[in-house]
Amino acid sequence: MPRALGLTRVAIVEDHLLFAESLEVALSLEGHDVHRVPLDEGMSSSALLTALLRAQARIVLLDLDLGEAGSGVRLVQPLVRSGAAVVVVTGDSDRARWGECLVYGARTVLDKASSLNTILATIRRVGEGRALMTREERDALVHHFHNEKRSDHETRLRLEALTPREQEVLGHLMLGHAVRDIARTFVVSEATVRTQVKSILSKLEVSSQLAAVGAANAVRWRPPQQQTWA
Repeated sequence: MPRALGLTRVAIVEDHLLFAESLEVALSLEGHDVHRVPLDEGMSSSALLTALLRAQARIVLLDLDLGEAGSGVRLVQPLVRSGAAVVVVTGDSDRARWGECLVYGARTVLDKASSLNTILATIRRVGEGRALMTREERDALVHHFHNEKRSDHETRLRLEALTPREQEVLGHLMLGHAVRDIARTFVVSEATVRTQVKSILSKLEVSSQLAAVGAANAVRWRPPQQQTWA
């Protein structure tokens, strides 16, 4: 027999203890059956997912930045598949990341700065089977995600177009090494390194070393193992 609305089982996954406790108290006062899943030291993402599935919650309030357990985004899809309604509550303002959660099945995304009343009202709407977002809001966030995904793919293609030498140089730039230091490492002239840097900027379609490093970091690119220049 399904639980009555007031006895909805809600799981909380939140790495800020005070915020998690506030949610737990507020939801309990509303009559919900609240289960706060602790983020134990060294807890892996898979262990956290197992704990959440065991909780058998109807609704999961999920943070996105979970310390050692990693990103909450990867938990959305398996939780939704288990039958849980996932409501993301995050301090991350990255709209593309919000859209990714929606693509994976989250019912809505709330800013952590939202009032407790807003979060409680959202839980009530889930229990009542009501829509949590307008079609326009959802589509706009999903559009952010797809745009960023496409942009990341294009950046990776540009990175792959770098020669092995250029990849090595970019790797050193990502470590904060100056042109002079890179030249000394590979026993070449600074002019040679500057030529390589210029080519890197051109291929990545950016105007500065800082922007090149930022582009590589944004897609979590890492250079191949350093090799000695011929």
